[in-house]
Amino acid sequence: MNCIIIDDEAMARAIVKQLCSKIPKLDVIEEFDNAISAIKFLNQQNIDVIFLDIHMPGFSGVDFVQTLKDPPNIVLTTSDTDFAIAAYEYECIVDYLVKPITQERFEKCITKISGLSSKPTRVKSENKQDSIEGEDLYINIDRRLIKLKLNEILVIEAKGDYIDVKTEKEEYRVHTTLKKIKEKLPEKLFLQIHRSYIINFTKIIDIEDNSVLIAKNVVPISRSNRPELMRRLNLL
Repeated sequence: MNCIIIDDEAMARAIVKQLCSKIPKLDVIEEFDNAISAIKFLNQQNIDVIFLDIHMPGFSGVDFVQTLKDPPNIVLTTSDTDFAIAAYEYECIVDYLVKPITQERFEKCITKISGLSSKPTRVKSENKQDSIEGEDLYINIDRRLIKLKLNEILVIEAKGDYIDVKTEKEEYRVHTTLKKIKEKLPEKLFLQIHRSYIINFTKIIDIEDNSVLIAKNVVPISRSNRPELMRRLNLL
């Protein structure tokens, strides 16, 4: 099995590589100290297993997993025991190794992977936007993954290095950018109508001048984004 190691700590990568070296069926193709470089590599290479650290500066392991469209089997390697349950919300995450990793535990992990196909079985839709109902968005808050129903999200507002995600019941502050969250949202429901706002345009109650009303939120519409909003609402 071909594998790669992603961890910002050189010593941690060396330890995982040593564990791999004792498993004849494992072949470490490459190692990376950041997730961005790994993404570029995966665009050109097919890999069976990724050993991935969760907490890395700039672009975390969770961010990395969410960017992969057709991920291989992923094994999380971390000293954070609090993330285990949330991690299995991702089908591609097949095991969770807590540092320091013992050889015995590592071998059990590889045995488990060997019983799986090289890639997790997935039910794919020909058009992701055709199956919005019931789909979820995971947000990372204080090292916890929180699942939100897409159709319950009302407004997303940029606040510097954070965004505020406003739902029908609660509001969440997430350490990410509007650009990153926009990439995860289906166009069938969401539209950026201002440099600081993305809305679920199916939740619009009223439109007046240069703003829309969603629940109790008055959201400005920029001049450049207004035509697209009108087109989406079939008001042109």
